[in-house]
Amino acid sequence: MKRFLGFVKKEFLHIFRDYRTMIILFGIPAAQILLFGFVVRTDLQNARIAFLDLSKDELTLKISDKICSSGFFTREANLMSYKDVDKALRGNRIKAVVIFEENFSRKLTGEGKAAISIITDGSEPNMATLTTNYITAIVTDFNSEAVGTAAAGALLVQPEVSMFYNPSLKSQFMFVPGVITLIMILICALMTSITITREKEFGTMEVLLVSPLKPVQIVLGKVIPYFILSVVDVILILVLSWLVFGLPVRGSLALLLAEAMLYILMSLSLGILISTVARTMQQAIFISLVGMMLPTILLSGFIFPIENMPEVYGWISAILPPRYFIVIIKDIMIKGTGFLYVWKETLILVLFTLVFIGLAIRNFKIRLQ
Repeated sequence: MKRFLGFVKKEFLHIFRDYRTMIILFGIPAAQILLFGFVVRTDLQNARIAFLDLSKDELTLKISDKICSSGFFTREANLMSYKDVDKALRGNRIKAVVIFEENFSRKLTGEGKAAISIITDGSEPNMATLTTNYITAIVTDFNSEAVGTAAAGALLVQPEVSMFYNPSLKSQFMFVPGVITLIMILICALMTSITITREKEFGTMEVLLVSPLKPVQIVLGKVIPYFILSVVDVILILVLSWLVFGLPVRGSLALLLAEAMLYILMSLSLGILISTVARTMQQAIFISLVGMMLPTILLSGFIFPIENMPEVYGWISAILPPRYFIVIIKDIMIKGTGFLYVWKETLILVLFTLVFIGLAIRNFKIRLQ
């Protein structure tokens, strides 16, 4: 029995000495509970909305203040005309526009009812549903207060909800762009990191380096096939999403493919960088899957709105390339916007690409000399 206890003690010591095992045992569960606990939220916090007040009377000011003081919404802008609504929603910051009709107070007190229009961005179905439900609930609460204070009859404010870009709130409009983003970064980063790490692990990279080919040519020779195949993947996914789900490309197809090529190039450069860090294929797979899959799903705005997350997760999300490509692909595919609406996200992806390539070149030379 003493020998057995000594053996168990030895195993404990081995586990405690191996930092990688400790990370798997304690670090990953702690990270997951913090991620899922704060990211997977069904409530709404500080959603940016705009108001188009065509009446500008005491009641409209009271209702708009009630909406903003609820803690769920933040007044981002006051619009001047209906022409500003589409522009506001295309900018991605504003999630909904609340419109008060003309002579709102006069109709409510004279006819007993008046209308409020709630227009949301249907390209984000989850966010659109939450926003309309919360605003409708606040308006309903206002109706209850108005009935209690009304001298004669019941005053009724009627919310009228409409969705831009995705009127029927099809979930495919959310999942297809997100799946394209996830697939591209996983395929490109994972496969590129594995193929280069495999050469180093099996000792064949040194054989390639003594060949007439230069190191840059070797890396490009490894990367180009995946770049071409990934572009074919994007085209295939777009065709399937159009034929099977009826998801159109409302913007420029050429711009969409150009942005996809940029994102693929960025993902490939990330894969090369991972290959310079990982010593084995197993390490490359672990870094690519754990380091890219969960953050892309949880923190990129693919499924869960970034606005609902704590501020620290917003900062973490800001250093994730998929966050910006999801904005680009949704804007071009669903909203039909042009380059002027996505140039900032495009510039950020270019910077990510240059940084990854620079780091990969530096580390690649150090490791293979």
